[in-house]
Amino acid sequence: MTKLAHYDIVGSFLRPEELKEARKNFSQEKISQEELTKIENQEIKRLVQKEEELGLTAVTDGEFRRSWWHLDFLWGLDGVAKYDYKESYKFHGAKTRTDNTELSGKIAYNPDHPFFDAFKFVKANVKNAIAKQTIPSPTLLFRDNRSDNWPNFYDNKKAYLDDLATAYNKTIQHFYDLGCRYIQIDDTTWAFLISKLNETQNDPKEHEKYVQLAEDSVYVINKSLENLPDDLTVATHICRGNFKSTFLFSGGYEPIAKYLGQLNYDRFFLEYDSDRAGDLKPIKQIWNNRDNVTIVLGLITSKNGELEDPVAIAKRITEAGQLVPLDNLALSTQCGFASTEEGNILSEADQWKKIKFVVKIANNIWKSF
Repeated sequence: MTKLAHYDIVGSFLRPEELKEARKNFSQEKISQEELTKIENQEIKRLVQKEEELGLTAVTDGEFRRSWWHLDFLWGLDGVAKYDYKESYKFHGAKTRTDNTELSGKIAYNPDHPFFDAFKFVKANVKNAIAKQTIPSPTLLFRDNRSDNWPNFYDNKKAYLDDLATAYNKTIQHFYDLGCRYIQIDDTTWAFLISKLNETQNDPKEHEKYVQLAEDSVYVINKSLENLPDDLTVATHICRGNFKSTFLFSGGYEPIAKYLGQLNYDRFFLEYDSDRAGDLKPIKQIWNNRDNVTIVLGLITSKNGELEDPVAIAKRITEAGQLVPLDNLALSTQCGFASTEEGNILSEADQWKKIKFVVKIANNIWKSF
């Protein structure tokens, strides 16, 4: 496992205006794919340079080549197709576009997935930091009608889940072969389950449906991570939704802590920037006495530009240190700054102030390590 700093980033950054304009022009067939790629390359180079200048030890391409944090990757798998679901995601106070996925055949690894070339470009432009790759969790295909048609292609659900896990496992291995030593699997399913497990406590039949979803999620994720190289760090970000500074899900981690504690990740990014996340007690069960596991506390919000009280942040980290050893903790923003190309409601200057803030606080707290 790669040794990482006690500060980190979730991975997405605000898209520069030139890039937004280029993507708009490309969608309207005003510029070619080559012209769009040239602008993407230019902006990613600038971003990586900025990340390294600020002292980040793991950097990303900001997800600049994506429209969505999750769908662009899923569309690149064999057996997954794009379609218009007609309904927006149910964010609090904002409506999204209606893109979605559906199965078009058996799920399989795609050796020509466009994310591979995207990673190679980042890797080639990093000087001293680790190039980090973010992808969505396989669990995203379990929800929002994305694979309701699996019986059209499989005799039983386990065969479908096994194919999905195998596709992910091969994809992660190929990223490793390209030089990736740090991959992050972003996941909104667990926050969805917090809501559903709480809502259905008095309805045993419905509750069991979500318990099964949680168990299927543990199965597929751990199968996806089987037999990967020892020097590959695999993280997960447990996301509550992030669109134009709004959110999807609320609730403390208690209903899902026992499941997260079974997942074979090295690093857990947990959102703790508001009261919606509950208290810190569940991090002990999530860590589960695993020396190789780091809990990354998302105490700094990426939803607005206001800087938190550093004393209050230090106090919460100290509180977390009573539950999990301080050396097994780290600090980050609660989410990325642009889970979709629209981005959160803050400026680029605010974004970089947040990153500097995270690095400064972490360096002060973990300076003895």
